[in-house]
Amino acid sequence: MPELDPAAVIEAVARDPRLRAFTGHGRIETLPGRQARRHLLLDKIAQAFEPGVRYPERRVSLFLGALHADYAALRRYLVDEEFLSRSDGLYWRSGGTVLPSPPDEPRAQALTTGP
Repeated sequence: MPELDPAAVIEAVARDPRLRAFTGHGRIETLPGRQARRHLLLDKIAQAFEPGVRYPERRVSLFLGALHADYAALRRYLVDEEFLSRSDGLYWRSGGTVLPSPPDEPRAQALTTGP
């Protein structure tokens, strides 16, 4: 199962001038009140989740807790705004920006039909 790396998320948020003000001390200190900024922040967080992988709730909570003190609110926002879906204690990515794979990672093979 791919690692959920809180440091990479914090770094990505801190690099974005629209979100930088919400970080401090290596964490997300406050959640944006404006929906547009909150959506940007949630998208950055959702990018840490590998599409097609199901994560147990405990793992999601520990990851989100490393990002922000109120991990339950963060988890709720991710689900309510359809970045993550959940069922039977499992979470998976269901929205957000999907970045292209770096060149050193294997890419999915295209399916071909015919001879």
